[in-house]
Amino acid sequence: MTPRFITSSDIAAAVSVGRARRLLEHALREGFKPDTDPARINIPAGTGHMLLMPSVLGGWTGTKLATVSPDNPARDLPRIQALYLLLDTETLTPRALMEGNSLTALRTPAVSAVAVDHLAPERIGRMLVFGTGPQAHSHITAMAEVREIDEVIVSGRDAARTAATVAHARELGLSARAGGPADVAAADLIVCCTSAATPLFDALLVPDHAVIVAMGSHEPEFRELDSPLMARAQVFVEDRATALREAGDVIQPIAEGVLQESELHELADLVSGRVEVDLTRPRVFKCVGMSWEDLAVARGVVDPTVAPD
Repeated sequence: MTPRFITSSDIAAAVSVGRARRLLEHALREGFKPDTDPARINIPAGTGHMLLMPSVLGGWTGTKLATVSPDNPARDLPRIQALYLLLDTETLTPRALMEGNSLTALRTPAVSAVAVDHLAPERIGRMLVFGTGPQAHSHITAMAEVREIDEVIVSGRDAARTAATVAHARELGLSARAGGPADVAAADLIVCCTSAATPLFDALLVPDHAVIVAMGSHEPEFRELDSPLMARAQVFVEDRATALREAGDVIQPIAEGVLQESELHELADLVSGRVEVDLTRPRVFKCVGMSWEDLAVARGVVDPTVAPD
């Protein structure tokens, strides 16, 4: 049987940003344990690398094949390209082949929104976004789904891209303007969507009540957040073992002795209420992206009965 091909337009029609968040939370509330997810396989290829991300979630099995080619933008090609293969678990018969970048674009802000929904107050005065790419745009949309936001501030390196990101926020009906790293001092929610290798801002400026999401890096040598912030913060991750393997924001402060492995709290425990949120200090959610998240959204694409709109 030839699996049907599901386009990015099909995915967008089937799963909204809000439903993607509910699909992820539904998987965790069903009892899925992220620590059972296989580690992503990273294979050097050409001038970049290839990622293989398999997972099993109940009656569905799937894997994402993603490629990262840093030289592609100069060729007018995407830096990251992906396909997703979805199979039924019982027979392992391929059921669908999906455009993979659309799944990534949905599940990444969705997992951030799951965390923010459990960590942040009901109303956000100022949300500061670092980055101006697709993930910055989708994170603004996802955060607006779960919280009332008075103002969005965008910190970017390119003026035109920053203006476009501000315009995106305004199209959602949000007050928005351009800003910079110093705006962390008055931010209630800080969202980092960059490819930065070094910290984006000074931890000393971050208010004790702030919630910080860092999703830009999944390599041990890269980080968006500095060690003084991680030392101060209550830190949440998708899965402890995955973070210790891939998240430079976690790995580096642990190596420096300012953060302990035992201090990392997992997303499933946050969702279930097994961990108490400490409102007296910053709360950090560091995500790297896991295979089960793609599969949870892919399941929702083909099964409208799961976490419907």
